[in-house]
Amino acid sequence: MDSHTELFQKHRPRLLGLAYRMLGTQADAEDVLHDAWLRWHAQDKTSLDDAEAWLVTVTTRLALDRLRHAKVERARYTGPWLPEPLVAPEEQPDSQAEHAETLTLSFLLMLERLSPEERAAFLLREVFDYSHAEAAAILGITEESCRQRAHRAKQRLREERTRFTASAPTQRRLLECFAHALQRPTEENLRALFAEDAIHISDGGGIVTAALRPLLGGERITRLYLQVAKHEQDHDVRRNLHTLNGAPVLLTWVDGQLATASWIECDDDRIVAVHSLRNPEKLARLAGSLSNISA
Repeated sequence: MDSHTELFQKHRPRLLGLAYRMLGTQADAEDVLHDAWLRWHAQDKTSLDDAEAWLVTVTTRLALDRLRHAKVERARYTGPWLPEPLVAPEEQPDSQAEHAETLTLSFLLMLERLSPEERAAFLLREVFDYSHAEAAAILGITEESCRQRAHRAKQRLREERTRFTASAPTQRRLLECFAHALQRPTEENLRALFAEDAIHISDGGGIVTAALRPLLGGERITRLYLQVAKHEQDHDVRRNLHTLNGAPVLLTWVDGQLATASWIECDDDRIVAVHSLRNPEKLARLAGSLSNISA
C-alpha cells in the first residue's frame, strides 16, 4: 500500500461516517467514498496544503449532490422510507462516544426532515466539530449562510430530540418484551407495551405488504401485530435481537429469510414508536452483511 492509499485509508472512517449520516444507507456512502477515492487518486497531492480538508470537502460535496438526487427519489418512494442499518463493528464509521446518538437509525430518520444543505451544515458543525468558517469553506458558501443553515437545523431537530431519552438497555428490555409477546400474542399483552399515542412506521418499498402511511395509536398497532401473528402461524418464524448502529434491533426471520428489522423509541415503560424495515432489497443487503460477520 503506497503512502497516498494509506492516507486515504487513515481518514476513511471519518469520511464514511460523514457520508453515511448524510445519506442514510451504507451502499450510497460507499459509492461516495469510491468516487472520492477516484478523485483522490487523480489529484496532484503536491498542491494540497491539507489532505484531510481536501478529502472531507470532496466527500461532503459528493454526498450533498447524491442526497439532492435521493431526496427526489424518496419523494416518489412507495410509503415511508427508512434508513438502512450498519452491521459489522469494523464498518462503523467512527466511534466517538459523544456522537453515538447521531448514528442511531432513529436519529438518521430524523435528519430526513432537513434539507440537504441544512443536513450538511448541521453534521459538519455539530457532529464533526468544524467551525462555521471551516464548514462554510467545505460547502463553498459564506460563513453567515452556513451559520443560518446549522441554526435552522438545530431548531427543527430540538423538539424531536426530546424523544431520545431512553437508554439502549431500556430499549433492549422493551424489545425483548415485544418479542416475547409475539410468541403468544394476545390483545392484552401487546396493548400493554404501547403508549396510547404510539406510532408505527413501516417501509415495504412498494414490494411487500406494508402500511403506506404511519399507523397511529397503541390500539391500532396491537391489532396490526395480532394480524401479523395470524399470518405467521403457518411459517417457521425466528426472532433475535442484534445491536445495529449502537442500538438494539429486533430481527424477524420467516422460513429462513430476513423478513423484518424493527427498532423502537420508548420512554421508561412503553414503546412510543416502532420502525419496521420490510423492504426486501434493503433486508437482503442487511442479511448479506450479517452472514459475512457470522461466516
